[in-house]
Amino acid sequence: MSRTPSPLNLGLAALLAMLAIASLAIGPAPISPLMAAKALVSDQGSASIVVREIRLPRTLLALMVGWIFGLTGASLQGLLRNPLADTAVFGAPQAAALGAVIVLYFGVVGALSWVLPIAAIIGALLSIALVVTVAGRNATVVVLVLAGLAVGSLAGAGTALAISLSPNPFAVTEIVFWLLGSFEDRSSTHVVLALPFIVVASLMILSASSGLRALALGEETARSLGVNMPLLRLLIVGGAAVGTGASVAVAGSIGFVGLVAPHLVRPFVGYDPARTLLPAGLIGAILLLAADCAVRLIPSSVEVKIGVLTALLGVPFFLWVIARRKAELAETPA
Repeated sequence: MSRTPSPLNLGLAALLAMLAIASLAIGPAPISPLMAAKALVSDQGSASIVVREIRLPRTLLALMVGWIFGLTGASLQGLLRNPLADTAVFGAPQAAALGAVIVLYFGVVGALSWVLPIAAIIGALLSIALVVTVAGRNATVVVLVLAGLAVGSLAGAGTALAISLSPNPFAVTEIVFWLLGSFEDRSSTHVVLALPFIVVASLMILSASSGLRALALGEETARSLGVNMPLLRLLIVGGAAVGTGASVAVAGSIGFVGLVAPHLVRPFVGYDPARTLLPAGLIGAILLLAADCAVRLIPSSVEVKIGVLTALLGVPFFLWVIARRKAELAETPA
């Protein structure tokens, strides 16, 4: 990867910065973007309290979660060499949510414990491993999607069972959060909880970029160029599980960002899987930050869950990709 930032990455970073300021300004007590920027860096009384204590953690989480979803989506699509690969297709967000719900349901930990993201990471890792094992190394995309659908449905059923057996309504409210996804009422504690895992996941995936470029030429060619395929798979699958688990632990189940983001940037990077990673992460952060701004602007008595909005936008895109490339997808192994 080039060390010089490309115009595409610089433009995306600038757009992300503008969206971040907008996110700090939007809320029940509107603040102008200029005042939000001032309140972030200097004492502006009550505006600084609102921006720093309430809106900044939410903005940072949307940025972090969107970044890692975009990054993992691009890396999985490069690893499996198909345009439908994403943690959501593997059922990883649902399985990560189930892992979090299990430890909460049985009272093993509190909602702000470090055990929570670890449980979610284990759930995500198990789901990806199960889908890959069931589908097999040479599975078509259809088989991969069906296996992911089955695993995701199983994890969703487990979470629904926890809701049905929950002894009190407060627990039900907490569990529903994991099903729908939201950045509402998040604090700096949640940022601190997720940040180390997201940094580790990002480093794992970015370190595999050169291997992804070689893999685009075929697995045999990649091996002849010295790529360690087991290590490449471990870095990407492990990074995807760590990033997804940490994100779900603090924001609930949010799907389709990782599917959409790589497709939006791929035409601008020459379809190079290594050059897709960074802009896909930036696009993922932009998409999720924009969605979080949108749910706060939609007029309703209660805030629309962000997982609902991303699904409403992501599912039609998913179907469009299938319709556009159905002949290729029917014959291409995953």
